[in-house]
Amino acid sequence: MSFDLVLIGGTGDLAWRKLMPALFQAWRHGSLPAGGRILAVSREPLDSAGYRGWLQQRFNDLEGPTRPSAEAFDGFAALLHYLQVDLSQPEHYRRLQQWIAKPKAEDGRGDGPAGTVVFYLATSPHLFPQICEQLGAVGLNGPEVRVVLEKPLGHDLESARAINRAVGAVFSESQALRIDHYLGKSAVQNLTALRFGNALFEPLWRRESIASIEITLAESLGVGTRGDFYDRTGALRDMVQNHALQLLTMIAMEPPARHEADAIRNEKLKVLQALKPFDAHSARRDVVRGQYRAGVCQGRAVPGYTEEGSVPAHSRCETFVALRTEVRNWRWAGVPFYLRTGKRLAAGSAYIVVNFRAVPHPIFPGPHPANKLVIKLQPEDGLELHLLAAKGASGLETLAPVSLDLDFDKAFLEDRVGAYERLLLEAIHGRLNLFVRSDEQEEAWRWVEPVLQAWREDDAAGLGPRPYAAGSWGPASASALVARDGFSWAEEQ
Repeated sequence: MSFDLVLIGGTGDLAWRKLMPALFQAWRHGSLPAGGRILAVSREPLDSAGYRGWLQQRFNDLEGPTRPSAEAFDGFAALLHYLQVDLSQPEHYRRLQQWIAKPKAEDGRGDGPAGTVVFYLATSPHLFPQICEQLGAVGLNGPEVRVVLEKPLGHDLESARAINRAVGAVFSESQALRIDHYLGKSAVQNLTALRFGNALFEPLWRRESIASIEITLAESLGVGTRGDFYDRTGALRDMVQNHALQLLTMIAMEPPARHEADAIRNEKLKVLQALKPFDAHSARRDVVRGQYRAGVCQGRAVPGYTEEGSVPAHSRCETFVALRTEVRNWRWAGVPFYLRTGKRLAAGSAYIVVNFRAVPHPIFPGPHPANKLVIKLQPEDGLELHLLAAKGASGLETLAPVSLDLDFDKAFLEDRVGAYERLLLEAIHGRLNLFVRSDEQEEAWRWVEPVLQAWREDDAAGLGPRPYAAGSWGPASASALVARDGFSWAEEQ
């Protein structure tokens, strides 16, 4: 299939740090369909040759297999083109339309237009309505066109709805692909395989067998040079409203009737609609927000959040969130779900812990930990099943913890692809399973709105986020949050 993939914002950090390396890997793996072109669009005064040189210099900063050799880059660069476009100038979109409509013969595709056109909006979300409107004005919204919308989509429910209305006026729901790169991770894909491709766990996947579920998305890095952006976003918008809630829906959803996009997204929406809503009281009781102070992280001294570049000295932006919620349906009633994310934490890792209930009647001496399943998302990718096994002899057996460890990176060495690589290929092929539907997105915003409102009121009253030392696991109140129910976070077990 022939395709044009247009990166609007082609000289931005997202383009050269994530998207272009992912496209290079897809090209190297032979996954990109033949007859395709990649067009970077920006207002920088470059031509195609200049852009290729610019990108090659930045690729030299990449590490490991994502950094191509000069020979490999030359092969990939044959797909790359550049067009200078000022997104504020309507006439420049006509230039873009003409480029797409009349590909040159030397691109290896003859004189016909691409069969599929994908616009990836790697820009600030406030530009999405304007860009989509102008694309529609020059006819770049036909049935062969798709538009990929990078997060965050809005900063609250009202702004998210406004973006969705503006995009929906130009593109149909099946053409608008809201990306969440966590959904492209191999371990996340294995959540559905684990549950719905095996008979082992599904009978246990309910309140009668599961005591609690923890979702942790921890970062050891600070905000770095992104201080200005991050201070307008915060951990709740940046990580909880999208990544963490998407993981929760995949853990808690009912089996879909078919492995199809809308069947899956219908079940995920039901979970979001069943989440216990927050009010002014529970938003303060069941949610902890924190902000890191100076400390020692991974062996080196690091500054506090307000000491980072471009962060206001008196910022009340949260860099940490921990919360407790429940899914109010027959499968999950009464089971607490704990979500936690933060920057400058003790480790950079992401995982889901399913804590099973203890045996109803213990017959072995001594206290023992209950079984648990750990779904590892990063840095490693796999499953750990924690069990108990007999230890001892002569009828004096005691139990000791053991674990079964499945490393997906080793088990599927030849088939591993990165999250953005997978999602970009899905966008080109028009497969929607891994993209978020507008009603899912708006329901997630609706759920976090009371928390945002409670924080605004607290800020007005001079009550900001709780401090925590960089290199720790967040404020002590986060541990108290789960201890209230008799549980503890994974690193405390």
